[in-house]
Amino acid sequence: MRIHVVMRNKETGEEYLTSKNRRNNPDRLKLTKYSPKLRKRVLFEEKKN
Repeated sequence: MRIHVVMRNKETGEEYLTSKNRRNNPDRLKLTKYSPKLRKRVLFEEKKN
């Protein structure tokens, strides 16, 4: 079952919505995504709900 999670960049506070499968990824997600504010790829971490 997939759930919706909010990813947040600690530097700029930008948020991004994605989904994950809890069975395959029980830990918090960490993804590198493009930040328009910084104009480069930065680390986004799963926000605590």
